[in-house]
Amino acid sequence: MKLKKSFLVIVSLASVVYAKPNGEELLKSKCLSCHTMSRPQDISKLVAPPIMGVMRHIKTAYPDRERAIEFIKDYVLEPNKEKALCLPQKIKKFGLMPSQKGNVSEEELDSIASWMVDNLSPKGMMGHGKHKMMRGK
Repeated sequence: MKLKKSFLVIVSLASVVYAKPNGEELLKSKCLSCHTMSRPQDISKLVAPPIMGVMRHIKTAYPDRERAIEFIKDYVLEPNKEKALCLPQKIKKFGLMPSQKGNVSEEELDSIASWMVDNLSPKGMMGHGKHKMMRGK
């Protein structure tokens, strides 16, 4: 009986240690210090574009799930103007997103990007301006 309890404790601990990080919780803790989940009433207080606007641009440019995830992961670690999907005036307003190297692990970023693509659907969200040409085809 003691052996069985020990085995269960080890299995339980292993599942906690090797569990994939929760993308939604990571998004809240790692991304929402700058981004917001929706457009606030007072847009003068925005530090970065709302996540839903970001996702609208990403899903328009990369409708394929895996390509969207790869774009997010690449852009978060190595952002630049050439990769940016937002309109130039957004970069002028907010600046280019700083690289998150050292702030988020690749495993965390994979969970965040997967969760965003799977759970944040910008359907019906009104945009401002025109999208860049679709890249996901």
